[in-house]
Amino acid sequence: MKIEKAAVIGAGVMGSGIAAHLANAGVPVLLLDVPSSNGAGRNALAEGAVQRMLKADPAPFMSKRTAKLVIPGNTEDDMARLAEADWIIEVVVENLEIKQDLYAKIEAVRRDGSIVSSNTSTLPLSQLTAGMPERFARDFLITHFFNPPRYMRLLEVVAGTNTRPEAVTGISDFCDRRLGKGIVLCRDTPGFVANRIGSFWLQCAAIEAMDHKMSVEEADAVMGRPLGIPKTGLFGLLDLVGLDLMPKVDASLAAALPQDDAYHGIRRPWPLLDKLIAEGYTGRKGKGGFYRLNRDGGGKVKEAINLATGDYAPAAKPALESLQLGRAAGLKGLVEHNDRGGKYAWAVLSQVLTYAATHVPEIADTVWDVDRAMQLGYAWKYGPFELIDRLGAAYVAARLEAEGKDVPALLATAAKAGAFYRVHEGRQQFLAVSGDYADVPRPEGCILLADIKLTSKPIKKNGSASLWDIGDGVVCLEVHTKLNTIDTDVFSILEIAIKTVEKDSAYKALVIYNEGTHFSAGANLGLALFAANTGLWPMIEGMVEQGQKTYRRMKYADFPVVAAPSGLALGGGCEILLNADAVQAHTESYVGLVEAGVGVIPAWGGCVELLHRFASDPKRPRGPMPPVISAFETIGMAQVAKSAFEAKAMGFMRPGDEITFNRERLLADAKAKALSLAKDYTPPEPIELTLPGPSGKTTLAFAVRDLLAKGVATPHDEAVASALAEVLSGGPKADMTEPVSEKEILALERAAFMKMVRTEPTLARMEHTLTTGKPLRN
Repeated sequence: MKIEKAAVIGAGVMGSGIAAHLANAGVPVLLLDVPSSNGAGRNALAEGAVQRMLKADPAPFMSKRTAKLVIPGNTEDDMARLAEADWIIEVVVENLEIKQDLYAKIEAVRRDGSIVSSNTSTLPLSQLTAGMPERFARDFLITHFFNPPRYMRLLEVVAGTNTRPEAVTGISDFCDRRLGKGIVLCRDTPGFVANRIGSFWLQCAAIEAMDHKMSVEEADAVMGRPLGIPKTGLFGLLDLVGLDLMPKVDASLAAALPQDDAYHGIRRPWPLLDKLIAEGYTGRKGKGGFYRLNRDGGGKVKEAINLATGDYAPAAKPALESLQLGRAAGLKGLVEHNDRGGKYAWAVLSQVLTYAATHVPEIADTVWDVDRAMQLGYAWKYGPFELIDRLGAAYVAARLEAEGKDVPALLATAAKAGAFYRVHEGRQQFLAVSGDYADVPRPEGCILLADIKLTSKPIKKNGSASLWDIGDGVVCLEVHTKLNTIDTDVFSILEIAIKTVEKDSAYKALVIYNEGTHFSAGANLGLALFAANTGLWPMIEGMVEQGQKTYRRMKYADFPVVAAPSGLALGGGCEILLNADAVQAHTESYVGLVEAGVGVIPAWGGCVELLHRFASDPKRPRGPMPPVISAFETIGMAQVAKSAFEAKAMGFMRPGDEITFNRERLLADAKAKALSLAKDYTPPEPIELTLPGPSGKTTLAFAVRDLLAKGVATPHDEAVASALAEVLSGGPKADMTEPVSEKEILALERAAFMKMVRTEPTLARMEHTLTTGKPLRN
């Protein structure tokens, strides 16, 4: 099924976000809302939505240029244009009568075979299609996106009894490949999967926090990292999504669920929540919520509310013994501890895990579907059935039984079988409702390093990196340090990778990739700071020189190297991209040379490679100075691309580099790219650049002094900028009549780095960044 044009009806936050993400995928999309009567034009609501998205942070658009693919309109003048759309998405108010009236108008104009879907999360599909023509019902389904649509990977798909199978597979495949979504097929039940389990968890955890006399900070600490839930935990999450949303979701779900559903048993009045909402404390979008920032006295003090009194006090770090034991002994250590943190953890988990086990296959066919929905929709590291396995299925069942609580049949089956998940003959499997195990499904064409590890051992590994054979003559280098930072051990494995592919005729290409949250946050700053504080300057210089030599070896190897980033690719991580033959990037790649923020400059070839990119770009101004100015601005201001599309526009990726929307398809795409390059591969020629020399450095210095005078730059910014200008201009001996070799520029990089790393302001920046995660302006 081809989706060449789409339409979204409803230009609110969700509808406009869906339209923006379709535009990100290169699909022209008509965005309609009711006509405006305020004199701003009949398309004002849709036009205003686009303008707001262009200013929003986080940005719904991956590039501002894609906004032109969103065509604003209104539901009176432009309904006939729906005939052009292959997919029409309804995102209007959750009112059955309004939706069905709109469906009748859509049905009157849409073309045969076009798909209509609703983004509803509360109304059953059976009610939405009741009384509608058979032609409409065949082409109708629910596609429930999560907010914000660009960033949240889950898409819940619900088909009706009359929905064409081709409509389900076609939309699912498009959303997988083109929108990057993880598809979970759900039953037509209230809340579908993620919100059914997630709402139960939120409600249960909040009530139990009050019953166990937990502080807000303690509840979030217990409900966060020990369970593999984002560090916002419970109350932080409620502040993030908006406190005023919780009563609406609660009422909607309660009205739709049968009276014997366990959800009704955890509902109760919550006067504190009502009071907060009434007084404008609706979370981060309001004056605060369960947390707030007290700005009295000109400062910013984070405060947390007392759940019993409603008073605010400075947020305190939890000091529960159960949390400490949980860190040491795992999840079971937490729930077995007898303090209020341990009791609270078990009270919540026992109910949430029981609830999930009770409702499979009612809400979805498999435990895998439920776990995947919670991982992709609520960013849980472990789904509920994986959490059961972490505790032990037999342990959970036995403890429930000992407490006189019902043990769901599915949990009892898992307790007898041993676990909900197992690895069998090199394949990950889940326990089906039949009691048999089934293979965890992977979409066609998807390769995961996690699966490869189940059936093979690394070619070589150390504590920082591993080398894997991913088939068809391609080797994969995986970094696995904290934040995948780069150290000498990473260089060692990269050197081994180069030698392995060069010497073994079975191999023909290298891919650099990992399945962590981030590709690489750059050099191991902690190691560099330690060396500096102990005066080990030769060690630092050796690491700089080793990085340059290893990256050069990689660049000029006689086989292709493809970098496949996702998440952060900063500093030395960005320099891997710049030195690779090609980049196959996940859309959510955040790329930049940010060394100036910690008081140094790129020294693993970042300066020379970025200069070369700008000098070689036929669309950029010619001459010695324009590439230097562009590189100076990009590096000196530590500019970071906030998507792979921006990375292309900023020069971190080449025009021929490619972008993958679905994170789970990234390795397969990178491997295919490497194999295509390997067919007739020729290493690149060494770089020579025409650079302006001292006159260019002087020009840049004037610009920095102006920023310093305006208070935009700091004194140490000026010092870093001066060192950077020396490198980018080609050094004191350069002039425009003689080309400067990359070897000369690399030597300038090393010298400038070592000069700056010896200064106290740079060491202060490094220490501050390591301690706070934020840059220091000094």
